[in-house]
Amino acid sequence: MKFRLATGMSILGLMLSCATALGGTLEGPLQIMVSKDLQELKIYDGGVIVATSRVSTGKAGHSTPTGIFSILEKKRTHFSNLYDSAPMPFMQRLTWSGIALHASNSVPSYPASHGCVRLPNDFAKTLFSVTRRGGHVLITDGETAPQRIVHAALFKPVIVVPDTPLLSEAGLRPALIEAGDKSVEVAMTDPKPEIVTPIVQKTEQDPIRILVTRRGEREMLVDLQRLLTSLGYDAGIPDGLHGKQTVTAIRAFQLAEGLTEDGIISPALVAAVYAKAGKGTPPNGQILVRQKFKPLIEEPITIRNPEIALGTHFLLARAVDADKGKADWYGVSMDNQLPQGTLKRLGITTEADASAPDAITRTLDRLDIPEDMRNRISGMMGEGASLSISDTGLGPETGDGTDFITVTRKVQKADASIVQGGKKKKKKKKASSVTVVN
Repeated sequence: MKFRLATGMSILGLMLSCATALGGTLEGPLQIMVSKDLQELKIYDGGVIVATSRVSTGKAGHSTPTGIFSILEKKRTHFSNLYDSAPMPFMQRLTWSGIALHASNSVPSYPASHGCVRLPNDFAKTLFSVTRRGGHVLITDGETAPQRIVHAALFKPVIVVPDTPLLSEAGLRPALIEAGDKSVEVAMTDPKPEIVTPIVQKTEQDPIRILVTRRGEREMLVDLQRLLTSLGYDAGIPDGLHGKQTVTAIRAFQLAEGLTEDGIISPALVAAVYAKAGKGTPPNGQILVRQKFKPLIEEPITIRNPEIALGTHFLLARAVDADKGKADWYGVSMDNQLPQGTLKRLGITTEADASAPDAITRTLDRLDIPEDMRNRISGMMGEGASLSISDTGLGPETGDGTDFITVTRKVQKADASIVQGGKKKKKKKKASSVTVVN
């Protein structure tokens, strides 16, 4: 295990001081990143490496998944439910399906586990003392590092200035003034505090987790049900299920509009319902917010140029200053090879390139988030807020009692060719960006 200096203090000293002051938790989020190629874990404070450790990830047949995870559960003493009650001290669960960080006496710097990420005992114990539930852990094949991202689309805390009327806008009311025999009306305002300072919306709660993704069939159907009901065709509870009542509502709409009465949901039907309701073009994106593993917000947004993949990105907010309405965002782009069936279903013709230096910026450029929704989310901003961006929506690992988990897929050999003009062409092999740290 190696420790490096950051801002004049070693991470060991930082961990000890935080453990004393915060009772074993760390309010200022550190970013934990695991590289399977290097068999190494790195901890970042913003864009600075503050600690590294060797790890052992899953061996052949028991591969450790890659993607965006968060700490769901912590146990000092834990035994495996899958592998003969094997000890897993200082366990920090990443998925409910069985993946975790934990201490081990065997960490040989090569894949050796049954899927978990093994850590040396001393490091695992110290790391356990400063993390908290909800802290993010990114697992990648090749090494990647967070970079400072500045973009207008990124959220920042809201500052609300009190609504103080100008003197010229104040209402007139009578006041007697010695001016001959006539009374004169003058402009007066109610007493106001002498010091007018911004009212800052601060939060001491757990940080919010934001996900931007494409709309799935369920979200589309929920909106369709709501719109049909608003038009007088009762589609029942908007539950995203294509049940009997929804089919009846669709048939009634189709009959009234002179469409083929088949009850089938198609892009043409959805467009017709949106047009009839005066809602314009159906949204193709979705923004979701969770806090303490519980859903808070789920609203539609628009993704421009939907034929281009969004890619898979993760951003973490540091130095959130509610007094100044500022936040520093640090982001990484992750390789994620989408299956051909998924690309076809989503209408993606141009895949993402995680190695592009402006990959995150180009994706943020394409997001149209309604201003009222932006203000609502910005009002909830606090230290450690995160933003995940993915094409594939809520995966099977995201559920009750989790943050937004995105499992990525490594480029497979079978995917090493693409079809262009009816002919297969092999993709050019990218130069390695992995730098080994001795």
